[in-house]
Amino acid sequence: MTVRSTTAIVCAIRHHGEHGTIARLLTPDDGLVAGYVRGGRSTRMRPVLIPGNVVQAELRARTSAQLASLTVELVQSRGPLLAEPLPAAAIEWACGFTAATLPEEQAYPPIHDALGALLDAVEAAPAARGWAVALVQYERLLLGELGFGLDLDRCAVTGSREGLAFVSPATGRAVSRAGAVGYEKRLLPLPPFLTGWGESEWGDILDGLALTGHFIARNLLADRRADVLAARERLVERLKRAIA
Repeated sequence: MTVRSTTAIVCAIRHHGEHGTIARLLTPDDGLVAGYVRGGRSTRMRPVLIPGNVVQAELRARTSAQLASLTVELVQSRGPLLAEPLPAAAIEWACGFTAATLPEEQAYPPIHDALGALLDAVEAAPAARGWAVALVQYERLLLGELGFGLDLDRCAVTGSREGLAFVSPATGRAVSRAGAVGYEKRLLPLPPFLTGWGESEWGDILDGLALTGHFIARNLLADRRADVLAARERLVERLKRAIA
């Protein structure tokens, strides 16, 4: 029997049987883990097993191949945010995206820390602009941690670090304005905040979401988990309506 106790972020839940729930949690040291919560559908446990919540978790399993038995206690609730459409959509996407793409039982401390910081920003910011840049940065980080990082340091054509304004949709490499002449319409706009320059205007944020969204759909969620991508599409549409 192995027993693990850890704080964790609830990322996804799935009902199992009449009363139980299978929960997937992001932990600091073991990455994404799954466990069966007996009575997870009860009125007492439903407010605890909400994506975005922080819990104290204990997992017990006889073998590494067995689905662990999981008990959880609430540490931090983000349930009240579910009544607000934009924060709710952001939490649904960030947590669902994480659960759908990370392999289980592999540590990703930067992702755990970044997801926690993103959720804190969603909770604390009075408006979406306060967390939208963090969302784009989180998506970029997860792409990079899973081997699909964007190379935004220098122009793929000229080698210059100056004037970077586009990204190749094929390679994920930055292209400067000089290097992109004649090919601008075939490239994705590179928002300045992703290279550490300029303020994050709403147009730049939407460009950033379009950029990371292209590579997420192609490299991480291609031909699977259409429901997860649908959550992202709902979020982006709500953001567009909010700033219209």
